Formats: sequence, structure tokens, C-alpha cells
Amino acid sequence: MGVRVEVKKVDSQGRVILPADWRESEMGGCKEIYIIKGKGYLKIIPKRKVDLTEYFDKVDLNIEAIGDWGEFERKIHGVGS
Repeated sequence: MGVRVEVKKVDSQGRVILPADWRESEMGGCKEIYIIKGKGYLKIIPKRKVDLTEYFDKVDLNIEAIGDWGEFERKIHGVGS
């Protein structure tokens, strides 16, 4: 979906209807959004759960394996060295 401009009316209570195709493609089953307020604009972003596990293998901690979790935490936080 490319960038499109649509003119929408705002009702007396400040409500606007989000385009159905955008709701389906961007929100899925989510019913919450973030509204970012700036001078002269509002930015609407769907609130989605992010799967952080896809980034786990991309972080390089410069260690081979984690054997003792407590020791790992002390090294990472620089405690008890």
C-alpha cells in the first residue's frame, strides 16, 4: 500500500473513521492505536505485539555459551569482577 491522501470529516466529538483497508492490513485483530501528536499533525500507528525473538540471534554478546546464568549476569553488568 503506497501513501495516499484521503479527506475525512470529523464529527462533533472529534471522531474520524479509519479507512477499512488500512484497518484490515495494518491493525489485524488489534483494537488499540498510538496517536502521536505534533504541531499541525497527528500520526496514527497500530499497537501490535512485537516478536523480539527474531532479534535474539542477532545480538553479539562476545561469549561462546551461557553456562551459569548468575555468572553471566555479573559479567554483563560488570558486578563482582
